[in-house]
Order: sequence, then C-alpha cells, then structure tokens
Amino acid sequence: MRLVFKNNIIHSMPILDGLSQGSRIAYIRQFRNLSQDDVSDSLGLIGESKRRTITRYESGERVPKDERLKELAKILLTNINMIKEYNFKSESDLAYLLLWIEIKYPKLRIDIDAKSDKFNKFLEAWNQMRLKYQAGKIKLEDYIEWKLTYEYGE
Repeated sequence: MRLVFKNNIIHSMPILDGLSQGSRIAYIRQFRNLSQDDVSDSLGLIGESKRRTITRYESGERVPKDERLKELAKILLTNINMIKEYNFKSESDLAYLLLWIEIKYPKLRIDIDAKSDKFNKFLEAWNQMRLKYQAGKIKLEDYIEWKLTYEYGE
C-alpha cells in the first residue's frame, strides 16, 4: 500500500504487483478495501478453505471460471473486462491492458504522440510495413515475419 494525500486526508492506495489476472483481482479487492474473507463470504464460500480459493485466484494458481468471474466483477464493482484473462483476439483486450499499464507504470506516457524516440521509431517502422501490406507490396506472411522478428529499439 502507498499513502496518497487528497483533500488533507490520507488514503491508502494498493500497489499493482503485476499485470496478471490474479494481480488485477487483488488490486481491485484492496482498492475497494475488501479482505479476502469479505470476497469469499460474498461468493458464498464456506469452510476452512474459503480464503484459500481467493488466495489461489490472486496468486494465479487457479483461474476463475466464467460464472465465478462474473460474480467477482459484481462483488468488486468492476467491469468484467478489467479482471478477465486477455487473449488479445479483440482490440478491447489491448485497451483494458493499457488501462492497467497506466496503473502499474503511472509515469509511462502512452499515446500516439509518444515522446520516446524508440517508440516513435517503432511506430514509424510498423506503419511503413502496415502500409506496404495494405498496398499489396508485401504478402501477409512477410508482414507477420517482420512483426515476429522486429527488435524494439534496434
């Protein structure tokens, strides 16, 4: 937890440990000031191992099934897309991941007008290859090969 001053009041903010699904669930739980017991009680888990289920979700040892994920999203008052596993089959996965990246790395600037020469070089190279592919100057396989072998910052 880190302390944040807002309106002369000290608030504790959780620290996002990583970008994994479990880390994101833990972050939101802490942000909502919920304990693992609070969440497991809300899920209706009982017995000695009720907290273990939440611990396993947060550590990544266990992945919540779709229905459980919906329940967690409701309990954590969040969009399910913020806590689902990303497979990057839709651009929305990238959008939600960028939201998390901003939380994890708040000083990292992510926008089209990047100030990083390396990132701008990447964007320019990517755009040139994308335009070649769209114009039919290179085949899809060549475009993908470029992506697979591109070295950032070279």
